[in-house]
Amino acid sequence: MGTRTPGHGPKRPNGAREAEILELLQRADGALTPREVTERLGNELAYNSVVTILTRMHAKQLLTRTPRGRAYAYAPVTDDPGFAARRMRSVLEERADRQDVLARFADGLSTTDADLLRQLLDPGQ
Repeated sequence: MGTRTPGHGPKRPNGAREAEILELLQRADGALTPREVTERLGNELAYNSVVTILTRMHAKQLLTRTPRGRAYAYAPVTDDPGFAARRMRSVLEERADRQDVLARFADGLSTTDADLLRQLLDPGQ
């Protein structure tokens, strides 16, 4: 039971696999094909599983893809801070009470973060 066969890594939630692949792509020097992703994961996942995950991530607009030979090469649409900002915007856009949400968010900021946010919102200060 403790053995692992190539292409059949331990069962993990899709979100964890996506995060792992996203991190791998962010560290890469450029876009990677599914075969390259599979190899860099140590053949822990089957090639078809990697293709499925990359395709889903592309559909979620987390990745761009460009043709390379007979496959696509995938790259993240932004860096890690960019993804965090997208998540924050997404949460805010889901809410009808934006003002209340922003007020609660601002109330929870440290003095340092509040000062930084002021500088970012009004660079001419």
